[in-house]
Amino acid sequence: MSQPGVPEQKGKAGVRRVWHALSYSCGGLRAAWRHEAAFRQETVLAVVLVPLAFFLAHDNLARALMIASVLLVLIMELLNSAIEACVDRISTQHHALAGRAKDLGSAAVFVSLMNVLLVWALALWP
Repeated sequence: MSQPGVPEQKGKAGVRRVWHALSYSCGGLRAAWRHEAAFRQETVLAVVLVPLAFFLAHDNLARALMIASVLLVLIMELLNSAIEACVDRISTQHHALAGRAKDLGSAAVFVSLMNVLLVWALALWP
């Protein structure tokens, strides 16, 4: 039973709520794959680097850090894409704050990519 003013999906509980959350998450990943070239490129990079981490890392901690750094890039790209979609939904006209929001999201992705380089270099340094 839904409450007035509360979206229907918010009234779900238990396994049903988890199932719907999983469904929405999968939809978000599909949308990112379909509409975001950068996400596709970074996913291909992850498909290469994650298995490589299992072969190159000297121990489980290094392996975990290497994999986590790669996954962080995907997380940052998803958040950046969400910011861009929200900004574009509001207006596609140039505005300083809209540009700043997009630039900040892009910077987050860039910093996460630099993090991959640093983590992998440190983990593989003899």
